[in-house]
Order: sequence, then structure tokens, then C-alpha cells
Amino acid sequence: MSTYKTFETERLFIRPSSIEDAPFFYELYNSPKWIANIGDRNIRTLEDAANYIEEKILPQLRSNGFSNNTIIRKSDGVKLGACGLYDRPGIDGVDIGFAMLPQFEGQGYAYESASVLIREAMPHFNLTKVSGITIEENIASQKLLEKLGLRFTKMITIPNDDVPLMLYEMEI
Repeated sequence: MSTYKTFETERLFIRPSSIEDAPFFYELYNSPKWIANIGDRNIRTLEDAANYIEEKILPQLRSNGFSNNTIIRKSDGVKLGACGLYDRPGIDGVDIGFAMLPQFEGQGYAYESASVLIREAMPHFNLTKVSGITIEENIASQKLLEKLGLRFTKMITIPNDDVPLMLYEMEI
């Protein structure tokens, strides 16, 4: 993974997710807020988590140089959450996404990791627009997208999903 861009803040390492993160993804993707706000990815075993990384995350990383990142706290090496840039069908511009394990929510880690991706990754990858999507019930995500500088533009649905989503956008 060393050929891919990694990022660092005062408190965090932000590195491309890899197969070694399967146990962490199993925990994150099965957390109640993930399932309620993002959706059930049908990850029931560690093997499912590894397959998800191999089939959904790594192909985009290999083709675009960016995808999902694992957020690691510098002070103790604990994996806190995920933040990434996603080339998602139905979204104009790259979608920024973020999620924390429940015990690490409300500590500024999602903002810290997402803001460094916008500030450093967007220019690194020559991207000029960042978008964000969330369900109407996810007020915390809406507030974070706005704090990052994105503005609500309209309601959308994405291909193969009929859930209405709030679309936020920002030109870089």
C-alpha cells in the first residue's frame, strides 16, 4: 500500500484501507449507526469483510489512487473509523464519506480526517468538486458536511437504490 497517498494530522494517520483491516471493517460495518445511516453491507464474517475490501475498495484504489481510508489514532494505534473519497455512480464529483466506531464519535476525528482529505487529497488527485450524501435522518452527517464547507443542493437517488438522499456539494 505504500505506493498510495497517506495523510497525517496532529492526532491521526489516514491510510488506504487494506485486507488487514477486515476485523475493523467487520466491527464498523455492523455498528448500529452504520446500518441505520449507511446501510447493511451483509458483512457477517471476517471473510465477508475481507471480500468486501477486495471487491469494493481495492479496485477503486488501484484505478483512481483514492478510495476508503482507515483512520488510526497516533497516540495508541487504535483504528477509529473510516473516511474516503469515492467515485460513486449518480454523484457529480467525488463523494466524501466518513464513519466512526460509536465509542469515538463526537471527538472531532471525522472532521479532522475529512478536512485533510479535502485540503490535501483533492488537489493531489486534481479533483475540483467534492460531494457528500446522507439520509435526512442523519443530522450529525449533515452538520459535518456543512462544517466542511459543503452546501445542500437537492434530493437525489443513486443507481440501484431508491432511498432519497440529501446531496451536498462544494467546488474546490
